[in-house]
Amino acid sequence: MKLSNIRIEVMQTLEKSMDELLNTYLKPINENWQPSDMLPDSTSPNFTEEVKEIQELAREMDYDLFTVLVGDTITEEALPTYESWLMSVQGIDQENGNGWAKWVRGWTAEENRHGDLLNRYLYLSGRVNMREMEVSTQFLISDGFDIGTGYDPYKNFVYTSFQELATNVSHRRVGTYSRKAGNKKLAKICNTIAGDEARHATAYMEFVRRIFEIDPSEMMLAFEDMMRKKIVMPAMFLRESGQSIGGLWEDFSDAAQRTMVYTTHDYINILKSLIDDWNIDKFRDLNDSAEKARDYLMALPHRLERISQRISVPERDHDFKWLNS
Repeated sequence: MKLSNIRIEVMQTLEKSMDELLNTYLKPINENWQPSDMLPDSTSPNFTEEVKEIQELAREMDYDLFTVLVGDTITEEALPTYESWLMSVQGIDQENGNGWAKWVRGWTAEENRHGDLLNRYLYLSGRVNMREMEVSTQFLISDGFDIGTGYDPYKNFVYTSFQELATNVSHRRVGTYSRKAGNKKLAKICNTIAGDEARHATAYMEFVRRIFEIDPSEMMLAFEDMMRKKIVMPAMFLRESGQSIGGLWEDFSDAAQRTMVYTTHDYINILKSLIDDWNIDKFRDLNDSAEKARDYLMALPHRLERISQRISVPERDHDFKWLNS
């Protein structure tokens, strides 16, 4: 579906600042961390001992926590889906390589390291059925996913702002709990990835902030539309071998809730942070529909908090095929 000319004009206006945005929110490749910086060097005489330590610490990790780590890895490795999705957004010209396409490629390049690093760690851990994990990854890429954004840049940037904040929370929590369990290497890995996610979230939030300055009513309506649909994480579409698409989501979500890695309260807190960061209560001269959208958004956190009080997390009743033990 073609969008209104104003959206294309807004994207073209923001693109004029893309050099500034790229320099602010992406790091020079030669100066950036790489997965090999945080894993044992296979050419080192200490390689075997370092791998043995990784495996010993991995065996001691909480079952649910390690499950969430594997699920997070799979969603990170589904990056081809995310790049192709963003490249299809109107205003992002992949064919001619405009500033927005440069952003997507640069963002993808940074994100690609996350799956590489986590995958290698899990392989070395000896605790993961790698084939089952790889099957889930291939399914997630092959299945694709519908997050309700269409080709609309406004809706897509609301989604990416929210999703990057959520992945920051998830990786950071796994890092925190890993450190408490004495697994400092995994803690460093997760916290490093969380730092990238936080920086990327700041970038997408800045895109939305600038759109609000130019086209506040339509941006408000896009924000409302995404929150009415609910922000669906890529993990919603996870499945194991023998399952249909999305067949693993409930069990995976329960594991994340039990470990307090990512909870309903985190979803609400992220929503609050976006409302505050974008200062949606401060806008004037919104049209009638946008005013109603703002009213809905301002009231939504409290409504979700009431609903969350009725949610209970069941005990584990599913053995994930990803884990050997």
